[in-house]
Amino acid sequence: MMINTTLCYIEKDDSYLLLHRIKKNQDINKGKWIGIGGKFEENESPYDCVKREVKEETGLELQKVEYRGVVTFVSTDKNGTYNEMMHLFWSDSFTGVQKKSDDCDEGELAWVPKSKMNELPHWESDELFLDLIEKRVPFFSLKCVYKDGVLVDHLFNE
Repeated sequence: MMINTTLCYIEKDDSYLLLHRIKKNQDINKGKWIGIGGKFEENESPYDCVKREVKEETGLELQKVEYRGVVTFVSTDKNGTYNEMMHLFWSDSFTGVQKKSDDCDEGELAWVPKSKMNELPHWESDELFLDLIEKRVPFFSLKCVYKDGVLVDHLFNE
């Protein structure tokens, strides 16, 4: 079964607002630093989902958001296969007051300079799609294949 999610990279002052996923025990992203997002709820569009998730997790309201691409993940390990279609967004236009990390039940929020992101624990594929975002590549499709937590293959626009 394919799970649909959103992920948004919110940018300010050459930094991204990231979530250090440390608060949930059963979390595929446990210990990783990722953008803001989550799973679709019934009847949501990708835009509905990303706006709701950003508000819930950060307290911020996206004013303008760019739909940048779709990333399909196929991951296999001893527990079986996990399939996810992630709708990827970018924004530098938002209002509101950012939640304190204590108020976010997903993890700790922090503005991380783009130059420091690869030094933090993250998924290998993040480097691929963050590079595409940075280069302003038009809407793209990326497929990332993981085996036992290691990126073993990726296909761009195929």
